[in-house]
Order: sequence, then structure tokens, then C-alpha cells
Amino acid sequence: MRSYLAEFFGTALLLAIVAGSGLMGETLGSGNAAVALLGNSITTGAGLYVLIVLMGPISGAHFNPVVTLMFWKLGCLDLKKMLGYFACQFSGAIVGILMTHIMFNLPLIQESTKVRTGMGIWVSEFISTLVLLSVIRIGDKDAKDRLPMLVALTVTAGYWFTSSTFFANPAVALARSFTNTFVGISPHDVLGFVIAEVLAVLTIIALFCRSTSK
Repeated sequence: MRSYLAEFFGTALLLAIVAGSGLMGETLGSGNAAVALLGNSITTGAGLYVLIVLMGPISGAHFNPVVTLMFWKLGCLDLKKMLGYFACQFSGAIVGILMTHIMFNLPLIQESTKVRTGMGIWVSEFISTLVLLSVIRIGDKDAKDRLPMLVALTVTAGYWFTSSTFFANPAVALARSFTNTFVGISPHDVLGFVIAEVLAVLTIIALFCRSTSK
């Protein structure tokens, strides 16, 4: 139960960090998108580092269905725990968005109108997820003590070098469709992100499972 709670609250806090810093950055930056993205990326990286350090010993600090799927396929957790993590991650992500709306006195239920679609965006999201999963897998194997820092810095950099701003997380993509703020994504565009992310984790699974079996 502790591991499920860690995944739920960790994912909720991650989304609150992402959405809240996006709102704050956009407000303080007076609409300057570069300033908003800078604040959003730095805050997300810092918050993610803290969450991984604190929650890692409890649940592994996945906060991401594709991370959970990769570790399930690699034999690190069973099917029941994988499905439980999925439920906690998706529900926690939505709760995190709702928490942000409450904190900033915004309408609780929203639908994003921010369009994020097209081949470049989908390829970007595929590459983003490949990069994130590779860092996690290699870091977990060869640099476990530095993994929180590696993941946090990868996400911070990913905001800036990818056109999709490095979602790399189906729970995040779905939850961000419920906020019409700086970090939102139109509900019509979520499926493209999720397909790209799933294709990336299947690619990683094929690569790592093959190398593991040899």
C-alpha cells in the first residue's frame, strides 16, 4: 500500500509542480513564453529530483506508466503491481492538475485548447520517451546513486531541445488536457502523444530485453 500511495501522491505533486510553475512563469513573465518555459523547466527538474529521492526507496518513483511498463517487462514488478501503479499514476496526475486549479483560484474543470500535433511533435515525443527511458534504465543499472539527478537534468534539458517539450508520460499527457493553461494540451492531441510514447517504450523493451537475454 505504501508503494501505491507513493506513486499516487508523487505523480499528483509532479503535475502540480508542472502546471503551477507554468502558470506562475506565464504570469510573472507577462506572457513571455521563453521566461515561462525557463521557470517551468527549472522548477520541474528541481521538484522531480526531490520526489525521486524521497519516493524512490518506497515505490521506485516511476510516476509514469511507460516507466512502469518497462520495469514490468524487465521482471522488476508483477502484473498486479503494474496495473495498480497505472491506476495511481493516472488518477494522481489528474488530482495534481485539480490541486493547481484550486491553488490558483481557477475553474476546477477545464479543457485545454492548446494544439500540439503534427509529425514533428510526434517524432519529438517518441525521441523524448526513448531518451528518458534509456537514461532511467542505464542509470538504474550503472549509476543508481546518481539516478535522481540524471532524470531531473534530462527532463530539464528536454523542455528545451524537443518541440513537444518532453512530456514522455501518458499520464502527464492525459492530465494536461484538463487544464487550459500554459502547460495544456488539446484532448484531441493526447492520442498522438500516447501512441508515440508507447511505441518508444516498446522499442526500449525490445532492445533491453534482447540484450538481457543474451
